[in-house]
Amino acid sequence: MTTLSSSTASTAIAHPLQEIALHPSRPPDLQVNNMTKQFGSLIALENLSMHLKPGSFHALLGENGAGKSTLVKCIMGFYEPTAGELLIDTHPVQISNPRDAHRYGIGMVYQHFTSVPAMTVAENLVLSRFGKTGVINWKAEMEALRAFISTSPFQVPLEIPIAQLAAGQKQKLEILKQIYLNSRILILDEPTSVLTPAEADEVLGLLREQVTDGKLSVLMISHKFREVMAFADEITVLRKGKFAGSGRVSDLTVSDMAEMMMGEKKEPTPVAKTTQPNPVPVLDVRQISANKDSGLPAFAGIDLTVHSGEIVGIAGISGNGQRELVEVLAGQREAVAGEVWVNSERYRATRAEMYRHQVFALPEEPLRNACVGHMSVAENMALRTFDRAPQAKGPLLILQAIRQMAVGLIGQFSVKTPSPETPVQNLSGGNVQRAVLARELSADHIKLLIAANPCFGLDFAAVDFIHTQIINARNRGVAVLLVSEDLDELLKLSDRLIVISGGQFSYQSPTATADFATIGHAMAGH
Repeated sequence: MTTLSSSTASTAIAHPLQEIALHPSRPPDLQVNNMTKQFGSLIALENLSMHLKPGSFHALLGENGAGKSTLVKCIMGFYEPTAGELLIDTHPVQISNPRDAHRYGIGMVYQHFTSVPAMTVAENLVLSRFGKTGVINWKAEMEALRAFISTSPFQVPLEIPIAQLAAGQKQKLEILKQIYLNSRILILDEPTSVLTPAEADEVLGLLREQVTDGKLSVLMISHKFREVMAFADEITVLRKGKFAGSGRVSDLTVSDMAEMMMGEKKEPTPVAKTTQPNPVPVLDVRQISANKDSGLPAFAGIDLTVHSGEIVGIAGISGNGQRELVEVLAGQREAVAGEVWVNSERYRATRAEMYRHQVFALPEEPLRNACVGHMSVAENMALRTFDRAPQAKGPLLILQAIRQMAVGLIGQFSVKTPSPETPVQNLSGGNVQRAVLARELSADHIKLLIAANPCFGLDFAAVDFIHTQIINARNRGVAVLLVSEDLDELLKLSDRLIVISGGQFSYQSPTATADFATIGHAMAGH
């Protein structure tokens, strides 16, 4: 007998509202009606409706920032919708937190593993139960767990610590937790992002059997059309927070789905670009390869050249290797093969080399990748120059010079901050990005700019400002590599467009003559 944060009660779920009868042998009917979620002036989800029928496998599609995560967080009770309603078996319900969702039979498998690595599978299963702290009778618990595992779709050894499990087994355990908790609706957030194709097919295939038997309903966020075509019954597509289409998978092609995700064909937006005389290669990537955090290949054998006065745009659905590529070029991830050359010299992305070759970056998630949150705006703006005159004299920092530089950049780039001494984490997302932009674009002789989703989540004014700064840099002769999951942004800014899919470049064309249908096929991996 030992003590653990859990309950000795049965895992059977009592419904909180007696007037709504959820039949224990089937999944409930779930409807989202006209749901809107607003964060300040940003509308993340607008008037969206969706129907998850009992015993169906439903895929939720959309590019990064389309509103998929916002929708499922509203369903799970992490967010309170600004407007709209949620219906369970045609009855309006209020879900204020994940515990409420659990009572209605809704469980979520998150993109990142939530198990405790040092504990065993059995301990994690018992720990997952909702309830009060109690005394665990492990003999009885193990008998019950073995009986549960014997009838479950996934077989995971109960006595092994989580740290010793392979990624596929860890993902199976995350799903097992929800089945153990008697969840009848499973929401899966990119469930195969850390799995090999064979592991992904096994996991989704076993879930498909549970759905076909009427034991579960599945709502899966995915970017992988192959998996959607193989396992899903229906899809709902979101684009920029709005409903973009739906239908039965059997009635749709991959091209249909890609067209829903991208929207109607749009011509490149005219911007004031100047012709660059005598462009020269600035960035030269030769047969480079790198792995994901899981050790699986992120991309392999990539060749890429960006010339002075050119914006090369890389398009692709999230998770196809573009994040890892940017991290290699920014010195945040090791390449496992190949070489990178900048200005005709071998380049390893050290701080000294970035300074010598004048390489600058606007990374995705700047607070995580480009700033130190608790440091001031002025200090963050000086991260590239604090050890050089006039901001330093030998080993001493000249704080007045750092502040004066920051005051000038705050004015030039319209950064809204109470003062240069304000911690950068206190600024809005748009102003954090402006502060990073000011630091990265204020140098006199920039040669290469690497920008990754520089406008994600920003308002119209901030997007327009950043686009203008990128175009101005290009017109000054800067070589720009722009990685974005917003195709409209790439069509507007880039001179040349490349599509990445499955870690490979699957399409390349001058933007002015790019074929929209072919882009869709290439992004879908076809």
